[in-house]
Amino acid sequence: MPSSNPTPDVLIIGAGPAGLSMACALADEGIRSCVLEASPLSHLAEPAEDGREIALTHRGMGILQTLGQWQDLPAAEIAPLRQAHVFNGQGEALNQGFLGFDASGSGRDALGYLVANHWLRRIAYQGALRRSEMISIRADARVSGISLQPQNATLQLASGETLSAPLLIAADSRFSAARRWAGIGAEMRDFGRSVIVCRVRHSLPNQATALECFHYGHTLAILPLNGQCSSVVLTLPADQANTMLAWDEAQFCRWVGEQLHGRLGDLSLAGPRHFYPLVATYAHRFAGQRLALVGDAAVGMHPVTAHGYNFGLYGVELLAGILGQAHKAGADLGASAGLQAYAQSHRRQTWAIYQGTNTVVRLFTDERPAAKLLRRGVLQAAQHLPPLKAFITAQLTGRQPPLLRQLQQLRAMNPLRRA
Repeated sequence: MPSSNPTPDVLIIGAGPAGLSMACALADEGIRSCVLEASPLSHLAEPAEDGREIALTHRGMGILQTLGQWQDLPAAEIAPLRQAHVFNGQGEALNQGFLGFDASGSGRDALGYLVANHWLRRIAYQGALRRSEMISIRADARVSGISLQPQNATLQLASGETLSAPLLIAADSRFSAARRWAGIGAEMRDFGRSVIVCRVRHSLPNQATALECFHYGHTLAILPLNGQCSSVVLTLPADQANTMLAWDEAQFCRWVGEQLHGRLGDLSLAGPRHFYPLVATYAHRFAGQRLALVGDAAVGMHPVTAHGYNFGLYGVELLAGILGQAHKAGADLGASAGLQAYAQSHRRQTWAIYQGTNTVVRLFTDERPAAKLLRRGVLQAAQHLPPLKAFITAQLTGRQPPLLRQLQQLRAMNPLRRA
């Protein structure tokens, strides 16, 4: 992609799906951007499969449609999520009661849609290519520091080059260097566990139903894909994860099948196993002088919901709308008022769900006897109390029932308060 575009209005650090979608949304508002990415251009054009599946909400899907990205996805790569079942305990639990929810009453035929992360990266890059007159991508560009001044934002590259613009947007992961350089802290929750993700084939259909199994000692999620294939998301202590990664395919698939009590029949690997540390993050501020945070740099979710990218898309839509209005009015894109409006609004739409998800995870991974009794009681009560069921399922799906609105508004002004 050409890198000789006119001087950009905005600099973006990070060419992941959030950063590139941000650039696309800005381009549609008439705003030029330059995206800086440390990886080679080939990694953007042909992103590697990384084992991660993303559950997109209907709103997230709508944003991708507006950006023209959804249309680039092959139909076979879009798997509808029609139901979800949440189990607690071990062994026979999958043959007993569970907390179930579906799209009934919502007027939709699915709770959401599952798409592989590498496909989301691919379509974001394709969208940027179509807007090459407005978007410049600088690959192999390592940012070594930033300077945020009253009049502009400047970043330094490892090559010695400097770039300046009225606004800098950081989309450089939940471990954002730009966030740290700007002096913005973050709540970081290291769950002391790791996650193994992979695709498996199975002999029995998955019924487009997700399974979330909070077993004692580990959590096993099954995300339904197309073609009698599903994604396995296994969360457990890091030392156990390392041991299981060393197992051969037969041993690993046999163990997963046993945890599911044969629910999916015979299993076989449909791709490599991937391993990630489990850390959730929430920035103390989403904006600063001449700076805005988007994607995981703002909110990095626990993967129990598989829907964290939706927050990135919501932030992209929100920030692009605010900056688009400023651009049309001929106003300063990096003005504090607009950035603070973005920060406050994005906090309102993320804080309660972020904290609620972490609360659910803490409860359902607590192995103390009292906690085990409590989690069993919570699921039993939730199945028969619609408001409580709505609260829990909102944490697992990213939906927001009316009950959460007041909690969200109260907490939005105090991001450091514990849930």
